[in-house]
Amino acid sequence: MNESNGPVKAIKVLYKSWSRSAVKKVIPLPESGSYRKYYRIYGEDKRTVIGVCNSDGRENRAFVYLDRHLLETGNCVPEIYAVDLENDIYLEEDLGETTLLDVLESYRKDHETDEVILPMYKKVLDAMPGLQVRSMPGLDFSKCYPRAEFDGQSMMWDLNYFKYNLLKPLKIHFYEQDLEEDFLAIREYLCKAQRESFMFRDFQSRNIMLHQNRICFIDFQGGRKGPLQYDLASLLFEAKADLIPEFREILLNYYLELFADEFSWFDPEEFMRYYYGFVYLRLMQAMGAYGFRGLTEHKPVFLQSLPRALQILKWIIENHPFPLSLKSIPDVFDRLVNLKEMPGTVPEHDVLTVVINSFSYSNGTPQDRTGHGGGFVFDCRALNNPGRIDAFKDLSGKDQPVADFLEKDRGVQDFFSHSRSLVDQTIENYIHRGFRHLSVSYGCTGGRHRSVFMVEKLASHLKNIYGLNIVIQHTNLSDGL
Repeated sequence: MNESNGPVKAIKVLYKSWSRSAVKKVIPLPESGSYRKYYRIYGEDKRTVIGVCNSDGRENRAFVYLDRHLLETGNCVPEIYAVDLENDIYLEEDLGETTLLDVLESYRKDHETDEVILPMYKKVLDAMPGLQVRSMPGLDFSKCYPRAEFDGQSMMWDLNYFKYNLLKPLKIHFYEQDLEEDFLAIREYLCKAQRESFMFRDFQSRNIMLHQNRICFIDFQGGRKGPLQYDLASLLFEAKADLIPEFREILLNYYLELFADEFSWFDPEEFMRYYYGFVYLRLMQAMGAYGFRGLTEHKPVFLQSLPRALQILKWIIENHPFPLSLKSIPDVFDRLVNLKEMPGTVPEHDVLTVVINSFSYSNGTPQDRTGHGGGFVFDCRALNNPGRIDAFKDLSGKDQPVADFLEKDRGVQDFFSHSRSLVDQTIENYIHRGFRHLSVSYGCTGGRHRSVFMVEKLASHLKNIYGLNIVIQHTNLSDGL
């Protein structure tokens, strides 16, 4: 990518070359767990397409090849419209915004998962013979990335990902040699499973789109040759989806019957011999990803899935113990499932939580620990500063003399009224949509007077109007509250 041009400019050029029309607007889409950047492009004909920018050229080439092959073999994946690999961008079909996870979370609130979600998951399973098996003829796995096959090396990558990005940051005790021998034993065991299918790799609800009454699939950049069991394990034991055990059992049996009916060579007993081994492997990989994104990259939203993953791990241990005698893994798992507190996370509440921060610009804006993103940051530095008055220097915006001083200032009152109106409008929308978190921050020079006053005033207003969970954080006061 030519950095002086930027991805948006390059995407506009590619769009114009492909569509022969100009771009009306380009809107960045929310970040996901990858480093790819997505943009929704609006053209003059009201049609929308998705622009993708990804600096990993090998991954781009793998995705474009796999997408076109899967499309040719009858699978529902986005059509690739135009590619500019020199600038690390491509355009693809816009499949909308509704994922399987969105539908799951929506209906879960209404307790209708039996009637709606179970049939929807069965439709996803109905598509798996096409994805996993019928896509195989003519598929050139040498074009896959980062490896042609999910082999022993790939398994060791996942196991070490779990070790270095979750166990070590959480200081989970283990003996290095014992754990390494466990990893080698797991690899040797799982390598005995047949690996003659297309493995999607990240086969989870966020990568399954519902578009025009179709089940479609996205984000299979890491697809390669691999075992059938892995993708089913990814789908049914996804922490974010949090399917109940009864659902998982029903869907597992549905899959086994479906494949036995479709393919004479499919042996359900052989499949089950390794299935829960791959469930453990996938869960360890996913927990490693939560640790990397949450603890290393400081994106707390990923850590919110970790408690659910640990509940799933506990259930598997109790119902399907690992089919090997291992030295260190049982103790490691026991320490994980008995963690009392997860660092870096904000507890979930049934009502909307509004985190209101005061801060000093000299220290930078506060980090959103909920992982929700968005929210408001209001700059109070244009307001009269009580900190310049000797009588107020040792006080804060929580003290009455400072509050009285600011209350009399018309500019302060107008500023608060405008910011409050924006927050109120957003809260009402968030409550209606069932959102859980909103971050509001007020900053000033020292983070002690104007910003603190605004936080206290907004918190008082919100407590009187809405039934919310309010969290106040004064980052430059000694007590923090």
